[in-house]
This record gives sequence, C-alpha cells and structure tokens, in this order.
Amino acid sequence: MRQHANYYPAKGRVILHVDMNAFYCSVHTAEEPEKYQGKPTAVAGSVELRKGIVVTSSYEARKRGVKTGMLVREALQKCPNLILISPDFYLYKQYSMAFMNIAYSYTPMLQATSIDECYLDITGSSQFGTPPQIAEQLQQRIWEELHLPCSIGIAPNKLLAKMASDMKKPKGISILRIRDMPKLLWDKPCGQLFGIGGKTSAKLVDMGIRTIGQLAVADEARLTARFGVMGSWLKQAANGIDHSPVEIDREVSKSIGHTTTLPADIQDRDDIRRVMLNLSDQVCRRLRRQKLIAQTIQITIRTPDMKTITRSKSLAVPTETADEVYREACTLYDRHWGDRAPVRLLGVALQNLQPKEEAALQMDLFDYNRQPVKEQLNEVMDKLRDKFGESAILTAGMLGNDPSVLIRNHKIRGTSLQKDGMILPGMEE
Repeated sequence: MRQHANYYPAKGRVILHVDMNAFYCSVHTAEEPEKYQGKPTAVAGSVELRKGIVVTSSYEARKRGVKTGMLVREALQKCPNLILISPDFYLYKQYSMAFMNIAYSYTPMLQATSIDECYLDITGSSQFGTPPQIAEQLQQRIWEELHLPCSIGIAPNKLLAKMASDMKKPKGISILRIRDMPKLLWDKPCGQLFGIGGKTSAKLVDMGIRTIGQLAVADEARLTARFGVMGSWLKQAANGIDHSPVEIDREVSKSIGHTTTLPADIQDRDDIRRVMLNLSDQVCRRLRRQKLIAQTIQITIRTPDMKTITRSKSLAVPTETADEVYREACTLYDRHWGDRAPVRLLGVALQNLQPKEEAALQMDLFDYNRQPVKEQLNEVMDKLRDKFGESAILTAGMLGNDPSVLIRNHKIRGTSLQKDGMILPGMEE
C-alpha cells in the first residue's frame, strides 16, 4: 500500500516477501509475448490429451473461472479459448535464478521458499532507500529485466510479510504491521492466517473460534491442550508475532546487475557505448560498496519485439573497475549483436562474485604496476560520490566522448582534484 511510503521502523527487522505472479504462465509470456500477452493461458500436464490438472493459470484465465488444481476438461468448459501450455521446468528454473539474483543484489539475507517465492531481510540495506523504495526498485527491476510481474509484502516479520504480499495481486506492494492486525485481519476466518490449514481451521471452529480476532484473544492453555506446542504459535500468529529468522540460502548464486529500458530504440554504436559505460559504472560502484570482485561479465539485450538474449564472458583476473567491465561489455555486444537491429533495453551484470579480501588477485605483469593506482582512483571516486552525490563524477564517455573522468572541484583527504576536464591517473590508455 503505497500510502504508507513513510514506513521505516526505528528498530527491529524489516522483511520483504517476494511472490511472483502466475509465475509459470508469466515466464511463457515473457518468452513469447506475441503468443500469450493478454490472453487466458494455463500450464497443465497432458495438454495433448486434455487430461491432467491446471498447475497455474494467467490472471486473464482466472477472471474466467480457471483455477489451480482444476481438471483441464473443466477449465476448458469455463474458458473455451484457454491456451494450454506444457510445463518447461528447466525454463522456470532459469527465470527463478534470475529474479533471485536481482533480489540478492539488495541483501545477502535471502531465503528461497519455492521456485517463485523468497524472503529478504533488508534490515541492513538502508543504503538502497526506505523499505517501500527498495520494494519498488526490486519490483521494477524484475519487470524491466525479466518482464515478470511480482507482488511484495513489507513487514517486521516473515509471517506478516507473506500475508502482505497476498493483499494486492498482481504487481502490488503492501505493508502490514503488527498494529494493523486488529483492523485488517481480525474479522477474517482463521483459515486466512498463513500456516493454518483446512484441518486446523475446522478444529478451531469446533472450539468456537471462527475468526483470527477470536484466536488472538483465546485462552492459550486451552489451545495448547488441543494442539500441543502449536497452540502457542497459533495465538502468537493471530497477534502478528513471529520470531523465525530469514534462513540464508547458500545456494543462491551471487550476482549484481543493472538494466535500463531506453526512452527510444537505439542502434548507433556511440549511443550503445554510452549506455554500456553508464551501466558498467553503476554495477561496479555497487560491487565495490559490498567489497566484492567479479569474475564474469554478462550483458542483456532486448529488442523492440521483446526478444531477449544474454551473453557472458569469464575473465582470467577478477575485477572491480568500471573501465574493464565496460570494455568487455562492449566486446560482447559487438561480437554477438553488432549493428544487427535496434535495441530497447540493455543490461550489465557481474557474476561469480567473491569477497575482495579473500581473493588472491593473480595480476599479470602488465597490470601489476597499475592496479594500486586503479584502486586509489576507485576509492577517491567512491568517496566523492558518497559525500556529494552520484553527479559529483561523470565520465566524458557518458556525455558522448571518451571514458575519461570529469570531476568537480573537491578535496578528499588532502588530495586536490582539479576542475572539469581532468583525466585522473590510471585512466590514460
């Protein structure tokens, strides 16, 4: 609920729950929008024989009565023009890894609970903005980079974050606090509380407890006598209390990336390079902020007809500098795309990340003398931006020339920086 945009707790945790909307159908739409965009679709088994059940359906199909778990035959009766799609779990896994890598760039505290859902603990991620700002950035990036819709819940714990993400679909952002429980949820049936199944709900009804509000004020001894230790949890959950931590998923591959949807389709080589330079600069700044270095560089290209390709290259020596990432990104673009067609979106991502302090940089002889100067330059540039904002430093390449550094007249720790037009050491070719 964006009206709570001033949400930022003075203390305690901040949890996001990211829930991809109609994930399987949305993946197929992202892959082939000309076939599926805006149409009622369903992913189901035994499509050719019209047998099996509906695994998931698009929102267009849901409006016509098609539901998950429904027999395909029944779904076709509800919606005769329903487009049935055979599942492609390898494709879903690729998109799942992609959206979780985007989420991972905001915090390493990520717990994947299924192929299309994850929790994020963003308590320590205030450098990216307030919780609503982070949620909006995350939602927008997932849409722009993958063309997938998602809903996000913001809350002080996992239970409420999960319930918040269900409040507004598709593409909603909702906030749910403990103090919101009486007004928003206490009049709802107990079965609407996440974690309470049909059998438990039926047992509560047998006890005369029909709503979440009644459960919240129920006698705890009576609940534990009926449900054991779960009885205490039921009462706490009805009051919005949940202490379970976000359990870090160690298998999520680290990635830092940024994409931009261009205001107009571009094809000119100089325009492409200017965008690549901006993207490389942004991802490397985020990389250095997290004290990481990257071994692999990946670019993303999307055409006006929504076709998307990705190409990557692993480096012999990991890097953290924008000029190296920029050169490799341009090389990948020229090799795999060149002047073939206009593009509407470009992206640069850094993968195979590792902590800088733990990495042994195998610098070759050519780069050995220049590496300390590059690191010093990066440190000065980052400090300038931290203090004076992102616009404190631009490169001439961003303005249409070459990637030399343009700096305003500031001093950092006694290091005098001349006026606009100075080329800092380490940037000369």
